[in-house]
Amino acid sequence: MVATVSRRIQLVEDETQSLLAWADSIQQSTDTYFVKAQKLARRLGAHYRHDRLTEIGFWTPELAGDIIQSEHKIDLEIYTPLQPIDFRATEQQVEFQRVRVPIVKQGEFVWAVLEGMTPGNRSRAGSFYWLRYVDPEGRIRIIRDPLAYSLPYGVFAPAELYDMERLQRQRADRSYFRKTGVTNLDAEIPRVPAPTNILQIHIKTASAAGSLEGLTEIYRRMSQKLAAGEALTPQEEVYAGYDAIQLLPVEPTIEYRREDAHFEYEFFAIASLDDDAHASETPPVTVTLRKPNTQNWGYDVPILGSSATNPAVLGSLRPHEVIDFITTLHNFSEGPIQLIYDLVYGHADNQALELLTHQFLKGPNMYGQDLNHQSPQVRASLLEMQRRKINTGADGVRVDGGQDFRFFNPLTDRVEQDDAYLLAMSDVVQEIGGSRRLMFTIFEDGRPWPQEGWEEISRYRELIEQKPGSFQWGPLIFAHNTPTLKGFWDRKWRRVCEVIFQGDHWITGCGNHDTVRRGNQVDENSDINWNLGQTLPDVLHTAYNNPATQLWVYGFSPGLPMDFLNANIGAAWGFFRNTDDRYGVKVVSEEIGFLDWQVEPEAYTQTDAFPRLKQLGFVDFQQLRDFARALHEAMIATDYDMEEVAKICKLCLDEGDSVCSVPELEDLFSEPSLPKFLSTLDVPKLKQFAMAFMEDGHDFCNVSRYYERIPAGISHFHLALRRYRQRHAWLQKNLTGQDRFNRISDDRRTLFYGLRMQPEAKGSETPASVAMVAHMGGEPLKVRLGDWLQLDMDHWRVAIATPDLDIQTDLKDLYAFELKDSQAVLLEPIDSSAETMAEQKNQFDGLTNSYPVKTMA
Repeated sequence: MVATVSRRIQLVEDETQSLLAWADSIQQSTDTYFVKAQKLARRLGAHYRHDRLTEIGFWTPELAGDIIQSEHKIDLEIYTPLQPIDFRATEQQVEFQRVRVPIVKQGEFVWAVLEGMTPGNRSRAGSFYWLRYVDPEGRIRIIRDPLAYSLPYGVFAPAELYDMERLQRQRADRSYFRKTGVTNLDAEIPRVPAPTNILQIHIKTASAAGSLEGLTEIYRRMSQKLAAGEALTPQEEVYAGYDAIQLLPVEPTIEYRREDAHFEYEFFAIASLDDDAHASETPPVTVTLRKPNTQNWGYDVPILGSSATNPAVLGSLRPHEVIDFITTLHNFSEGPIQLIYDLVYGHADNQALELLTHQFLKGPNMYGQDLNHQSPQVRASLLEMQRRKINTGADGVRVDGGQDFRFFNPLTDRVEQDDAYLLAMSDVVQEIGGSRRLMFTIFEDGRPWPQEGWEEISRYRELIEQKPGSFQWGPLIFAHNTPTLKGFWDRKWRRVCEVIFQGDHWITGCGNHDTVRRGNQVDENSDINWNLGQTLPDVLHTAYNNPATQLWVYGFSPGLPMDFLNANIGAAWGFFRNTDDRYGVKVVSEEIGFLDWQVEPEAYTQTDAFPRLKQLGFVDFQQLRDFARALHEAMIATDYDMEEVAKICKLCLDEGDSVCSVPELEDLFSEPSLPKFLSTLDVPKLKQFAMAFMEDGHDFCNVSRYYERIPAGISHFHLALRRYRQRHAWLQKNLTGQDRFNRISDDRRTLFYGLRMQPEAKGSETPASVAMVAHMGGEPLKVRLGDWLQLDMDHWRVAIATPDLDIQTDLKDLYAFELKDSQAVLLEPIDSSAETMAEQKNQFDGLTNSYPVKTMA
């Protein structure tokens, strides 16, 4: 039944004048341009006030001079649903009241206060809004809100007015912020302390539901079970034992666009904008609403709406879903779990050209567009987006691509790093319920990337030296790491030693979204370490969740360990996105290694695997691999010219090897059972193939497909390591002069081993100590740890061993035992009494005098 809008939407003149007067006072003040911009940015966007009025602010530098041709200059166009919206419906048609309120500009800004707009909440849609004007050519132009709180139908749709004050008042974790923040305005604002470890999660593949509410249910169930003393299942253990969760970017991403009409696929599809431009209220309009189904790894962002959450990760499309998840983490039964946002403000996808005023952008780069951080209003707006984002309840931020924040300094005539902006990101103040905090901060910064040889010369310390207490991604967690290859850890020895001696503020580990994707790109004919598995997928999954590596990282190494959920589970992973029409085929041609490294032939035969590709005729997995390789070679040979690729394919099919210029295509098209899809291949079909590959590959990465394959011993082992690290937080610190770390290395094997003692025990607390040996690759070796470290092994016991080692048989003699590739042992003293520990310390001291901290060649 169609409902009626209860109140007329109209401008409130006196309140608008008060807002304009405030804005003018800011502009006329003696503050710096940047301070003025910060104050103005606070009130940009749409804010539903406690007096039930709505405050609107837009920065519109593009509307300069007399370019506005309509009678009312510029309109705020508002769409209010006349019937309830089903936020879970795949597609629906909804009647909207459309109202246009004329607004007058003030310099580069538009300000207004209105009554009658409907605020959204958990169960009800609010009014949707954007600015509209007619350009000199008579074309309707739209200006969207870059600082929106809610974009349930994506970045090309109008933003939704949302009652954020009420949402914050009702959140169930307010006591958490009171405990961890300060309310006294004169008090020093505390910074959220660093966690002990981090789990990195890609929301769309992290649960069967593929949404934040799916993750909320997992953690809610785990919390209840642990509170009741119930054991977790292996499927739950892979999520457990972490102090923090880092979500891959949850900003709204780019969306699928074609150069022709958009109505058939847009998420908020209005039949027509072209009607009486002078009418303040038009007849009801029908809007086709489609639930956003965008798939993306998260880093292809248009920047617009970065203060909001990507609707594709919200099962309910409501901002409440974000708060529900964060509240569940903060109220977790074993203690609060922190949430870290991955922020992407170093670049924008080219789609930003359609969405943002061009003052936001400096020009093209390899990702799309550079952002104009040097503009005071852009700089202030980006920081305000971040402030609104962390005010959802985050505890930390990870700054993506710090090396990309660069600018030309005319005073020095050089391109310089904008470290001042990066440090400002770390100092954005969160305020929730009056409690203020500073965020725990991680910088990903590989400068001098992309300079040639950056992998060897990057220091990964520039920002932690400027911002004590912050963290950077360390050298072993960047994308160029390939532990699937023989001798990898031996070749990384210099970087390993850097982690050991200066890595206390580095993010450490091996498997993350970048490194696992890099693993897909390794040439299958390389010198692969087949000790890790019998097939390429086995090798990859073992390499990026290697028991020996994990024991070394968690049980011995300094730094802050981070794991990737898909790697924990052994689930597939790749960079997939269904947002491409123009570049989709190119992206797919670069991701074809996914089929070699992530997909077993028998997995492809499962009825629910790769249904779109099978529908195109690729029922045989080998045939799909052959075509993918041929496409890869053809794209390279033609410099990614799809028209040329289609022509080559047609020639190879029609004329055979006499004219076929790509051998892989020649072989493929000579097969007798060629899919009919390929027999008439053209550019539209190449795009169809690319889309099917992307969406099937994305679905294949969902971790719920792999739950039943998780070995209980493996999940127990990794959880035990995480618990151990939490109990021994001192391991984060660098090794000192009383510690040892060495390697055994030749052309047949590499082992790491070492000895550590807690540098500073609290009060009368007895210092803890650990010994470790890990086989990092190669042939088996008899370990004689007592000889290597001059230890009396009668005083040591096994704390944790990799799952394929039996303590009673394999490790019954700690003076001599054999380790194979990927096996490791962590030991601790048997007797923790003060007398025995004092004896152990003397043993350490004597050892230190004879064998100082060093590395073996």
